[in-house]
Amino acid sequence: MTRLLVLVEGPTEENFVNRLLSPHLGRHGVWASARLMGRARPRARRGGIVGWPQARREIAHHLKEDRERCVTTMVDYYGLPQEGTTAWPSRAQAATARVVSERPVVVETAMHRDVSRDMGSGFLASRFVPFVMFHEFEALLFSDCSAFAAAIGRPALATDFQKIRDQLSSPEEINDSKNTAPSKRVSALVRGYSKPRMGQLAANAIGLDAMLLQCACFEDWLGQLERLPGGGASRQGNP
Repeated sequence: MTRLLVLVEGPTEENFVNRLLSPHLGRHGVWASARLMGRARPRARRGGIVGWPQARREIAHHLKEDRERCVTTMVDYYGLPQEGTTAWPSRAQAATARVVSERPVVVETAMHRDVSRDMGSGFLASRFVPFVMFHEFEALLFSDCSAFAAAIGRPALATDFQKIRDQLSSPEEINDSKNTAPSKRVSALVRGYSKPRMGQLAANAIGLDAMLLQCACFEDWLGQLERLPGGGASRQGNP
């Protein structure tokens, strides 16, 4: 069975990986677990995105620590630093891409290049699968607006959530500004929105199938993880 470490930026993503993705990937021969970024900080102070130099060091450390381990990331495109010493590779350039869906791919390609360079010759490139969520975790929750609203105890908001969803061709395209990012839209409608608690309740209620149907970037990432070296059968052929 392949060992996979998923580096995430917050407890919501950590719970999502451990409770939903891990059981799914286990059926494909991949044993996945999540870990918060910020390895040098006490757990209570982790959360939120770190600068790229630190993130790159962590990724390389985990790859070198266990030569049989694969590593992936689950970070928000929306919050990645674009300038200065903490900037993530090609994040500023990605924002200018005309095709919106290509923006996170620009960053992922640059991440893979940087980590591969750090790892040196002989590195099996398929052991690192960078994933930049487009744009935030909350975008996935718009895959089933009725289930989302019901799960957080606000069933009357299903119509409002659906109106947001219907503005774009995919939940993943809900845009990245301080006012219109997915989490900002949810917070504007749900007073006291708690991402760790409500986000996990909604994710559990919506389930992976709906997310995979609606979110192509997320589906592509999960497919790559299912096919990691040493993993199991394809999604269709797995029980």
